[in-house]
Amino acid sequence: MAPKAVRFLALKNTKKTMRIALVILIGIHGIIHLFGFLKAFGISEFNEISQAISKTFGIFWFLTFLLLAITIVLFLNHSSYWWLSGFLAVIISQVLIFNFWSDAKFGTAANVIILLATILGYSSFNFKHKVNQERISLFENAEIQSQEIVTEKALADLPLIVQKWLTKSGIIGKKFISNVHLVQELQLKLKPEQANWNNGTAEQYFTVQPPAFNWNINAEMNSILRVVGRDEFVDGEGEMIIRLLSLIPVATAKNDEKIDQASLQRYLAEIVWFPSASLSQYIKWETIDDYSARATMEYKGTKGSGEFHFDRNGNFEKFVAMRYQDINDANPTEWSVRATKIEEKNGIKIPVECEASWKVENARWTWLKLKITDIQYNVKEMPVGNSVYKKYGKQHH
Repeated sequence: MAPKAVRFLALKNTKKTMRIALVILIGIHGIIHLFGFLKAFGISEFNEISQAISKTFGIFWFLTFLLLAITIVLFLNHSSYWWLSGFLAVIISQVLIFNFWSDAKFGTAANVIILLATILGYSSFNFKHKVNQERISLFENAEIQSQEIVTEKALADLPLIVQKWLTKSGIIGKKFISNVHLVQELQLKLKPEQANWNNGTAEQYFTVQPPAFNWNINAEMNSILRVVGRDEFVDGEGEMIIRLLSLIPVATAKNDEKIDQASLQRYLAEIVWFPSASLSQYIKWETIDDYSARATMEYKGTKGSGEFHFDRNGNFEKFVAMRYQDINDANPTEWSVRATKIEEKNGIKIPVECEASWKVENARWTWLKLKITDIQYNVKEMPVGNSVYKKYGKQHH
């Protein structure tokens, strides 16, 4: 078995073991509270608590048991709200423990573990909610070009190699792409000297009018640590957020011209996944040579450019730009995105596998490998949690 597969199985088994351990802990903690209820109502003796338990307190012992049982059910069913019942159970449980401290004090340890788990559960829920709200806003502000068809005439003023690429991609005769939803499998290296790849998944939404994207990632650093992140480009401004375990801020970048430009250049590079966006009024093209062209994009005061390189058949090969790697950098660094596999998706030929690299000390550091596992164009319904957001866009003719 390949090392990558071994690491994946080991990670999966570790996560499963941790989930089982948490369920067992919550279950045992709940049963103990059930015995407290039974003692209060004289149904069963519970000698571990020597103090008498009134029926009023007994009701709260049962309520805690019930909340912990609900927590287990929601947790096993991957509900986004399992943390809520877990948190309420911990609060009530700890109040009971304080009232029966001499006998029940060791239950505090269980409550601390469950509380930490619920905090992580809430932080994950809160991050996902934030991203969903941003995407709803993204779609509400977008325009639909549903009646417009790409024609050969629309390509006439572009460099010949760009015309060849767009023709080869298959967009002529098809509707302009107004929005995109795609899912990616990722491999990442956070440092040039890193030996092993970290695996992750990502989901991204684009709109063309106005040009914007929202991308979020979920990556495993090891068997315990998980990193989530969100990049966006909206209203000509970029923002990046990275959090450990959805809770601890690792990096945040916004309100800076460098991150704005870097986000715009990323959008520009990724139009290869929805080629009709190359005809946007915000993008200007110029020929470099027979097989490459420079695109310059300007939107709401943010401006950036990059070079698109193609093979002799018009297939996209790579995008190269001088881009800021960090907002603290004095100068931009060469950044490139290379296509490693091209396939037809929904009638359009696009790069489905790519590598992104930075030029570091005259060497190329490939820090990202991605594979598009699903891509949809002109979607009218957007999944939001367990529901579907249907109020999409403004008509544009």
